[in-house]
Amino acid sequence: MRAVPPPNIVRPVVDDIDQRILGALADDARIANNALAALVGIAPSTCLGRVRALRERGVIRGYHADIEPAAFGRPLQAMIAVRLQSHARGHIREFVAKVVTLPEVLNVFFLGGADDFLVHIAASSTENLRDFVVVNLSGNPDVALTETNLIFEHVRAGHVR
Repeated sequence: MRAVPPPNIVRPVVDDIDQRILGALADDARIANNALAALVGIAPSTCLGRVRALRERGVIRGYHADIEPAAFGRPLQAMIAVRLQSHARGHIREFVAKVVTLPEVLNVFFLGGADDFLVHIAASSTENLRDFVVVNLSGNPDVALTETNLIFEHVRAGHVR
């Protein structure tokens, strides 16, 4: 997992061709370079160079398999809102660094608003979920409040079941 970026990071600009490449990769990250080039309408060598440049510039952050958590024994998913103590604002990076190492954690979102984070987890049982919250979140002296919401179903945008 990539660390929380510094607040003044400059986002790279992408042109129309890069946007088409990114859209195609978002639909199918396993697409062959030749097929991607044909889909976008550019030469395969140009496509390969553009994809490489997008990775180097941090636009493409990585490739991953979208695996159903139940397949590895974690059928219960939850989003846990976390609010840190006001005195703990200097510990944000440490909090994230610790949380992302926990086996239940799928994603951590740093928020603006009343809550500081949403922690997306996959748990093996309700007891595992409870223990995760009690031990790893509520048991942390930097945490002021947690609110757990169960996920009944997750549908990825553009991929209706």
